[in-house]
Amino acid sequence: MFAARKWGRRVKDAVVARALEEGFSLCRVARAGPLPGVPEGLRAFLAEGRHGEMDWMEKRLEWREDPSALWPEARSVIVLGESYGPEYDPLAGLEARERGLISAYARGRDYHDIVKKRLKRLGRWLIEEFGGEIKVFVDTAPVAEKPLAQAAGLGWQGKHTNLVSREMGSWFFIGSIFTTLDIEPDPAESDHCGGCRRCLDVCPTEAFPAPYQLDARRCISYLTIEHAGPVPEDLRSKLGNRIYGCDDCLAVCPWNKFAVAAADMRYRGGTETDLPALEELAGLDDAAFRARFSGSPIKRIGRARFVRNVLYAIGNSGAGRLRAVAQELCEDEDPVVADAARWAMARLG
Repeated sequence: MFAARKWGRRVKDAVVARALEEGFSLCRVARAGPLPGVPEGLRAFLAEGRHGEMDWMEKRLEWREDPSALWPEARSVIVLGESYGPEYDPLAGLEARERGLISAYARGRDYHDIVKKRLKRLGRWLIEEFGGEIKVFVDTAPVAEKPLAQAAGLGWQGKHTNLVSREMGSWFFIGSIFTTLDIEPDPAESDHCGGCRRCLDVCPTEAFPAPYQLDARRCISYLTIEHAGPVPEDLRSKLGNRIYGCDDCLAVCPWNKFAVAAADMRYRGGTETDLPALEELAGLDDAAFRARFSGSPIKRIGRARFVRNVLYAIGNSGAGRLRAVAQELCEDEDPVVADAARWAMARLG
């Protein structure tokens, strides 16, 4: 530990340079310690029930509140950003009502695999060069990634609660390397949203009770990905043709004028995810669904939840010809799919 403290700045400069070589877009360092404001905010969020069915958020709460509780030996956290910036307007697809709109982050390969491998390569290099021990995380452990990224100076949590960077907007994944090395930290980032409220006003389901607050139970990303049962009927028509996630609040952020297009081609979509036809997706059985979305983050929600979303989109399409597609699924073995099919038929009828 003595050498790491003595050469803290040297280590950080070397880590940043290596991170950029590995393909990351941003690299900052934070102390592995309590995160100001996180315990109060997180506990209030959970007490209000705004996490919906995401019961995993209630587990290991002390780890989310304090990174040093997750791994007491850790002294520093290297926080990294990796761009998945789209080269198209994510909102333009809302006009293609007979096609499914998939969130930009999910159109390519699963980011968990790509980012984690990159983190491990960087971590191995860090150990070889400077010693110490590491643990790597990318959205797979009870780590408060966005507050941690703000503490490291990577960006700030905007009024939509997502991370915003002055250097690359909002289109980036976050990964972290916990290390026993004591590396010189960066200053925390401050809020730069000002009086803007575009992200709040654009939300179709009014999922933001107030600036910097999210009720996941009304969020389209939550409803189409995390929520397993039928979507409340009063929200179904507001989903439009969004069948996996929602980019509206990110897409309207003025800071995205600094967004960086994804350098890794694996994040870019193909025919399977770039506005696919709803009637084609509705016909997927379990095997076909798994084959089509192999290696995609979409695969994890399963065929039933995905086809449920597709049927809501069909009901919102206004295309009478798709009524027959919905009719074929009214007796689906999954009751949630069958319910969505009957709803779509009624809407189109």
